[in-house]
Amino acid sequence: MAQYYITTAIDYVNGDPHLGHAYEKIGADIIARFKRLAGYDTYFLTGTDEHSINVARQAEAEGLSAKEFCNIMAGRFRSAWDNLGISYDRFIRTTDDDHIKTVQDIIRRTNERGYIYKDIYSGYYCVSCERFIEEKDLIEGKCPFHPSQEPEWVEESNYFFALSKFQDPLLRHINENPEFILPAARRNEVINRIKGGLQDVSVSRSTMTWGVPFPREIDEDQVVYVWFDALINYLTGAGYKPGANEFGKWWPANLHYIGKDITWFHCVIWPAVLMASDIPLPKTIFGHGFVTIKGLKMSKSEGIVVDPLKVIDSLGADPLRFYLMKAVPHGQDGDFSFEGLAETYNADLANDLGNLINRTAAMIKKYFKGEVPLPSGLYEPEDEKIRILGDEISQIAHEKMEKLDSSGALHEIWGLITAANKYIEDSAPWALAKEGNNKRLVTVILNLVESIAKAAVMLSPFIPDSSEKIWDVLGLKGKAEDIRWDKVIDIRGLLPGINLKEAELLFPRLDMENSDFTKGEFRLAELARKEKKKEKKQKADQLIRDIKGEEEGVLKMDGLISIDDFSKLDLRVAEVASAERIKGTDKLIKMEIDLGTEKRQLVAGIAEFYAPEDLVGKYIVVVANLKPVKIRGVESQGMLLAGSTKDLKELAIITVDRPLPKGSKVR
Repeated sequence: MAQYYITTAIDYVNGDPHLGHAYEKIGADIIARFKRLAGYDTYFLTGTDEHSINVARQAEAEGLSAKEFCNIMAGRFRSAWDNLGISYDRFIRTTDDDHIKTVQDIIRRTNERGYIYKDIYSGYYCVSCERFIEEKDLIEGKCPFHPSQEPEWVEESNYFFALSKFQDPLLRHINENPEFILPAARRNEVINRIKGGLQDVSVSRSTMTWGVPFPREIDEDQVVYVWFDALINYLTGAGYKPGANEFGKWWPANLHYIGKDITWFHCVIWPAVLMASDIPLPKTIFGHGFVTIKGLKMSKSEGIVVDPLKVIDSLGADPLRFYLMKAVPHGQDGDFSFEGLAETYNADLANDLGNLINRTAAMIKKYFKGEVPLPSGLYEPEDEKIRILGDEISQIAHEKMEKLDSSGALHEIWGLITAANKYIEDSAPWALAKEGNNKRLVTVILNLVESIAKAAVMLSPFIPDSSEKIWDVLGLKGKAEDIRWDKVIDIRGLLPGINLKEAELLFPRLDMENSDFTKGEFRLAELARKEKKKEKKQKADQLIRDIKGEEEGVLKMDGLISIDDFSKLDLRVAEVASAERIKGTDKLIKMEIDLGTEKRQLVAGIAEFYAPEDLVGKYIVVVANLKPVKIRGVESQGMLLAGSTKDLKELAIITVDRPLPKGSKVR
């Protein structure tokens, strides 16, 4: 069985994982899952980069040792990737013992071969990038990737790696191996820059202690420069054995999947280090594009981030995985927005895929009592067409995946979903059932189930959880991801006689109008419909009670509560500290109230009766022990008391006639 070793960049732990990190891990995971489907013995490495000035400073700011801080942050990254369904085989940390030994051994190997020497370094250093920057590369004196930060001037005694000696060998290798750097635009950028000349690079720091110690026999007072340390993790993960000429089962790596901003380190410095160490080079380095927000690259230091876990909490991992692969074309940048995510979810997952599954399942249940029928032998030309299309798409998508074009493959697979939906409309199974054309109806149903099953297998690298749910709904044995990609064309043999299972709606539609995209909060349309229906019924019931009360001329008392029930209410006096209208609404005001011991946020539908500025300073009565709720996406931590006329044309909030201490209990 052919082997396949894929790695991602390892992430700095000076901040929480954001969507830029998630995009890379999802992209690599899709490739790894595809390779397993395609029959490769696959090994997938990811992890965290923990030796840097940033990490040491952040740990100090939080009152922790660097290792304690790294333990916490590595746990957060690992948890994030687990929640995203990233199927890594090892989560490596640059503080791992085997990695430290590997780094020190590579320093020895390059030093023994005469490529390490000591000298004085002076130049600009970007703390956020953790790299030295030549003055010519600064933009208005700032790092091109972190324009809000001044680079630091550094002057210290360092060890250097003789990168300048590898200009011709690197150019020769790149030209002789066109698959070494992908896509082609990245390869051309690297070639042009190499032709401009290579300078030796620092591989150690003498002004800090948080890092992999230099081999003691070379220097006891230096630590390995973080970029040199980080790159070597790919060897550690492959099973490199220090002191021996063994590079592990998985080396050379088939693919380094990295961001385009670090291609220089991976396509120039890293292969030069491997050449200097007499170690085989990786086969391909793919520099993917960025996920941007309004055209800006995600950056922790620049404050441009989206928390992927928040999206997962609202929608699950699969919709995010799907959207990112669709929104970011092969090797290019792609812009992210919550509105775009919701629109894609509704259009593709809820409408296209979800409706295809739901309609097909409903027809099998209605016409065949939930059991997929045996073939009838009656085929029209359009019936053969949909079957052939599924096989053709599986081959085309396979070719695109082999070329690392995941977004292109997804587009091809979705062509089968679109075609299957059109096939339903064109063949009209309901009409066939009405006409009594049972043989053709059987063929149509079988073709639909076959198309869905094929799609489930091909989509399993992209939306693994959803694919398994689809597989389970169809009643098929095993898992979708266990079917070899090249066996997709034979999937029809698994179908006759299987019984469909009852399942919840896979992709319930989102309520676009009432979702709060500014906060990344999504609202299900079905929930909104139920709440509106409940609200409508409550209003109707109240109207009936009001009419009955007017007719009888008495105050209705059939909803009496006991004194014990009343005592459960915690009524308090609060001062309105600030108030403002909630944008996009006519009735809602958001207030900050002061309860003396704490401040809270309330939302009240009183904008028709009070201007926000008129509320500030008032002492109001609030229910303080009410469970918080969200109103139009804004949290309300309690409720104020007010009275109104029956027709709601007049309303007055309940206040106290003289100031009481804030937080006073209403008895």
